[in-house]
Order: sequence, then structure tokens, then C-alpha cells
Amino acid sequence: MNDTITIEIKEHIATLTIDRPKALNAINADVMQGLNDWFSEGYKSVDKLRGVIITGGGEKAFVAGADIKGFTNLTAESGSEVSRFGQETYFLIENFHVPVIAAVNGFALGGGCELAMACHIRVASMDAKFGLPEVSLGLIPGYGGTQRLPQLVGKAKAMELILTGQMISAEEAVKIGLINYAIDKDELISKCQSIFKKTRTKGPLAVSKAIEAINAYYDKSNDGFETEHSTFGLLLESDECKEGVSAFIEKRKAEF
Repeated sequence: MNDTITIEIKEHIATLTIDRPKALNAINADVMQGLNDWFSEGYKSVDKLRGVIITGGGEKAFVAGADIKGFTNLTAESGSEVSRFGQETYFLIENFHVPVIAAVNGFALGGGCELAMACHIRVASMDAKFGLPEVSLGLIPGYGGTQRLPQLVGKAKAMELILTGQMISAEEAVKIGLINYAIDKDELISKCQSIFKKTRTKGPLAVSKAIEAINAYYDKSNDGFETEHSTFGLLLESDECKEGVSAFIEKRKAEF
């Protein structure tokens, strides 16, 4: 892991902080590579990982977009590769086997908004702002924004937000379904932890497979309903399910 991302592990929860506050945590090549490295291999060093929080360093921004200076010398071919690698990295987050929560503590614009959308759950401070302003630069979102935003808010609203480059408040983001919660900034991490407190009492394999099944609906190469019923059957044979069912019948707390 490079020095653009800091990691804290506490009670089997990893907090990844994108730590470029002077640049409003803008995503450059090092940040993207760091995220890719951790979600593909780095996480394996964490014992019994049960959740991940992604947040931004400093007080102003979660991630205020991509580092535009890095775009100045890109060709069509190299630009497409940057977009592809960003998509690949965000797919790793979206399909990660434990819940990933975006703790949005300020501006989440462009690639930052796309990063938040790749997370499974989004919790934002009341002063957070969201937007995909790429059209103002003569571009379009390149890290999955044109695909994930319609899934979350519907095609019509996604068209409006992307075509106008409009920035919206956390309150508005909750109303349209872009984020789950908008709360006071000093409660941001504790809210994430309270969500994990609930998911950690559930079967780890079931939680992982639920993420997989939900994502399958949006994967054009998969039949989400097929994934659901086949996964349901597999889980019925798992030791985890047997413990959960026994605990329910015996009116006790399951020990996963």
C-alpha cells in the first residue's frame, strides 16, 4: 500500500482513508493503484475481516474527483485504459465479500461520487455534496458512473444529473436514493460502526452470498434469479445455516 491511503484495523473492521487532503483527496494513479492492491490482495492480511469503511482525510472532502492534471497528456488509447482500470478497481469494491461502507465526509464529486456508488452502503455528513460534473470538462464519468447512477436513482434523474453536471446536497441525495443516510459529521463513523454491529451478528457466508446475489441482478452476463436460487440451495447445506436454523428453533443466539 502506498502513502496515499492509510489503513486502520479495529475489531475486524478496516478503515481506509484516502489521505490527500491538500488535493481534496483527488484520485490519482497512486490512489487507484492502492485501492486495487488492497481490495485484490491486501485485505488478506486482516484476520477475520468483517467490514470496510472508506473515507477521506481532512475536513472538506471524501474524494473531490479525479486528479485532472493527470489527464492532460492522455491519448484515446491511454485514456480508455485509465477508465478500464478504474472500473476494474471499483468492481473489486462492489463485489467485495464483506460489506463496504462509504463514509462521505465532504465533497464526493466525479470519481469520488463513483467510488461511493461502488460501495454497498453510503453514509454521508449533512455538509456532503455529490455530483458528476465531467461534462463541464468535455468528458463523461469514466469509472462506472453512467452505469451505477441509473441503478440507484433511475434513468431520468441520472440523465439530469450527468447531463447538467449538477451538484446536490446530502439531503437531496437521500431523497433520490443515492445515499442511505445524511447525519451530523461527528456521528459519521459511529453510524458506520452501528451498521456493522448489526451485520456482524449475521452469518458471514450468508452476508457474502447476499452481496453476490444482489449484484447479479445488475450483471448482464448473469441471471440474478438463477444466482439466488442456486445460492439459497448451497447455503441450506452449510454449517452456518444449520447453526442459524437450530438457534432459531431453540430460541437462542446463533454462534457463527
